[in-house]
Amino acid sequence: MSTTPHFQRVALIGFGLIGGSIARAAKLQGLASEIVTTARSEKTRARVLELGIVDQVVATNAEAVKDADLVILCIPVGACGPVAQEIAAHLKPGAIVSDVGSVKGAIVRDMAPHLPKTIHFVPAHPVAGTEHSGPDSGFAELFINRWCILTPPEGVDAAATDRLRAFWAAMGAKVEIMTPDHHDLVLAITSHLPHLIAYTIVGTADELAQVTESEVIKFSAGGFRDFTRIAASDPTMWRDVFLANKEAVLEMLGTFTEDLAKLTRAIRRGDGEALFDHFTRTRAIRRGIVEIGQDSAAPDFGRPHAQLGKKP
Repeated sequence: MSTTPHFQRVALIGFGLIGGSIARAAKLQGLASEIVTTARSEKTRARVLELGIVDQVVATNAEAVKDADLVILCIPVGACGPVAQEIAAHLKPGAIVSDVGSVKGAIVRDMAPHLPKTIHFVPAHPVAGTEHSGPDSGFAELFINRWCILTPPEGVDAAATDRLRAFWAAMGAKVEIMTPDHHDLVLAITSHLPHLIAYTIVGTADELAQVTESEVIKFSAGGFRDFTRIAASDPTMWRDVFLANKEAVLEMLGTFTEDLAKLTRAIRRGDGEALFDHFTRTRAIRRGIVEIGQDSAAPDFGRPHAQLGKKP
């Protein structure tokens, strides 16, 4: 546990998987003297209060950010602009304002115009998660050995970025800094396109299942089960992601479509060598991901080896 809090008061707007995991990890590590949160629904706020994870649960966003040194928006990308406008007048001068969205260009465009010059705006994206959502879904170990990407706009105080970097590092994350546009291009292929493919395949299988009396679901192999896990992610969040990062996603989707056409031709022509070469190359990528510790045999949720302060 940290001996000195990184921030006196941390405000979390939204309390699902990511917000709940931040609260749990920050509490466990003593990173804040006080953690206050709010959520859109009264039901969620009541549940957070029952869980006893934070120091205070309030009814409005404006009340949550009052006197906060760090404000993190843990809400869908599409809601961040309006919330930034809502809280702007209530932010403490010198506060750091951040988020956890998986699109950064749109976040900068939507939030920055509303935020006062007296605060430090440092967008962030913890590249971690599960298919679960809601206040009960979070866990303190979620960010261990996972990347958190910071995308500070040009001219942002370097000391504020360093403070936020230290905060995420103390929760177990590895921190990288990118420009918002580069982040969106990278995540389009590593996260957004895979989700789009998963949603498509599971939707296709559902249509087939209606014809085959659910045999597609009943006899699903491991690969299909992985797709269903990804496709179970929060639909509101992913709707906003695809709308907010559509240029990069469409670019990656075009490249993927070209590659898929090449594989289609190889199968049609019986070109086993082309298929073998392609599968060998992609297998090596998978091995590389495992070797650098970005995946393990156990699922993320409840990883038994994941403990703050210990390397997996």
